[in-house]
Amino acid sequence: MTQLWRSRKVVWSAAFLAFALIAAACGGSAESTTTTAGPTATTTTAPPSTTQPVVTTTTTAAPTGPAYGGTVVVADDQEPPTLNAFVPGGDNFIVSIVGQSYWAGVQEIDGFTLELIPELVTELPTETNGGVTVNADGTMTVRYTILDEAQWSDGVPISGDDFQFTLDTVMNPDNAIDTTTYEDIISTEVGPKSFTYTLSAPTVLYEFLFGNIIPKHDVEGSDFLNDWNETMWVSAGPFIFSEWQKGEFIEVVRNDNYWKKAENGDQLPYLDSVIFRFIPVTDSIITAFKAREVDVIQPPPASETIEELQKLEPEGARVEVLSGPVWEHLNFQFGPARLIRNPDSSNENLNYRKAVAHTIDKQLIVDEILAGQVEPLDSFVEAFSPTLSQGSWAQYDYNPEKAMQLLELAKTELGKDSISTVFSTTSNNDARVKLSELFDTMFSAVGIVYENQLEESQIFFGETLDNGQWDLGEWAWVGSPGLSGLVGIIDVFDPAAPPPDGSNFYQWGTPTSSVIDDNTARFAEIRTALNQTVDPTVLVPLLNEAETILADQVVIIPLYARLVTAAVWADEVGGFKHNPTSASHTWNIEQWYRVDI
Repeated sequence: MTQLWRSRKVVWSAAFLAFALIAAACGGSAESTTTTAGPTATTTTAPPSTTQPVVTTTTTAAPTGPAYGGTVVVADDQEPPTLNAFVPGGDNFIVSIVGQSYWAGVQEIDGFTLELIPELVTELPTETNGGVTVNADGTMTVRYTILDEAQWSDGVPISGDDFQFTLDTVMNPDNAIDTTTYEDIISTEVGPKSFTYTLSAPTVLYEFLFGNIIPKHDVEGSDFLNDWNETMWVSAGPFIFSEWQKGEFIEVVRNDNYWKKAENGDQLPYLDSVIFRFIPVTDSIITAFKAREVDVIQPPPASETIEELQKLEPEGARVEVLSGPVWEHLNFQFGPARLIRNPDSSNENLNYRKAVAHTIDKQLIVDEILAGQVEPLDSFVEAFSPTLSQGSWAQYDYNPEKAMQLLELAKTELGKDSISTVFSTTSNNDARVKLSELFDTMFSAVGIVYENQLEESQIFFGETLDNGQWDLGEWAWVGSPGLSGLVGIIDVFDPAAPPPDGSNFYQWGTPTSSVIDDNTARFAEIRTALNQTVDPTVLVPLLNEAETILADQVVIIPLYARLVTAAVWADEVGGFKHNPTSASHTWNIEQWYRVDI
């Protein structure tokens, strides 16, 4: 599944965290930070006398660690179009930011390791622990054991019936929910604290199924598409939905029946409530943060904004600037339509591609575009599972002299006196425009005749991408944790899957490609093998080999991961840890506490 990335859209489908990779069509300072218009001004409960909610304080048993009580205010530049993650508009990032306070599912993304961890279940099922079985008939069975203590906010235990009801809701054609992978479930078994399902074939994509569970006893019989847009069903998370004053805020309050405890045994959450304030202008968010009117923000990661926030660190702020899952890359077009853009294209020659790899000064790129806030990428794998990255592109250091030597070899092999490159990307993205200017200097310095032909994003991500009408291109993909994300990105380069049915926009190894060799044939074998197993001991070596081939053959050149940033007044709020993935900065909201009480 391949979709265009829209600004601030979360990388999960209506029913589950999408394993799919998403072409990042927008970004940079020219990018809009609004995905939909804000809802009209109405209230879902009786509003307080001011624009701020009335905060009440409750107490629980004395903690052994942080104190209980207090409120944290989180600011965002968007307002949810709905609270229901399964319906249209539910994939907006702000829906998940708020939803982390009351949702729960099989898995969570740990903000420290960026790996999948269990949430509602005792452990994530694998072949090793017996939770996954590849059957003799070619099917695959997955088993969940639900935590005994897991319950809804009204005290009803979370059960296998809730998992079955979630599946039934997803598969109900009247709800128009994305059924990817769910539709491959051919049978289920339900228990009070267990749920088992069988898929028609083995697939690692099971990793992200049932990421958000729906309570059968609260939702059954309701109008699913319309009844849960402005209120929320009973909570499985640390907080309960309290109030939504449209255009102003959403408030959630402590779930006294929350089942999770801190490592020291404290009942979670620590806070009485969390307020999500909606401030549509970035400058206004920064102003409110400076004035300590809000405690936590995740502003657009412009380098100027980051530097402005970092100036507040001596006053008690903490600014976390991290590499996010969106990774930019330079790439070559191997199909015949590249000649429309550049009749003299030399992309078929490996020495030319290696020369380009040594021409690129990645450090200068991140210094100029990201103010040196992150390190250049040596592998796209870093955006998926950093621990599995081999850094395969580290072999291509910035080395103009070596680039010129390789160019001379390429000229001899191609029978050319000179080599030219035409670079295309989106013209309405400031970072990419800056990149094109940097490339002009770099390529010219090694003797490559260079030309920029940038286009509006609708054109570039339309007919140009679909038809392979570029020579040297640049855009971004989005990584997701787990082996499923890596298998998905390998699928993108499948020689048997050119557009429109596949996502091999590069046309590397496809039937009309200028490069069809032993490497493309082996890569096709690897891709097939990856989609026939769930055994990590088989998957990881194959993924490593695939990464090596893509690097050695210079099919693409990873450049950098886009920044994600968050700021917190650390002298007021403890327990905060920014999460650069789609789990968002509210991923561990149950652990937050007030330092100042």
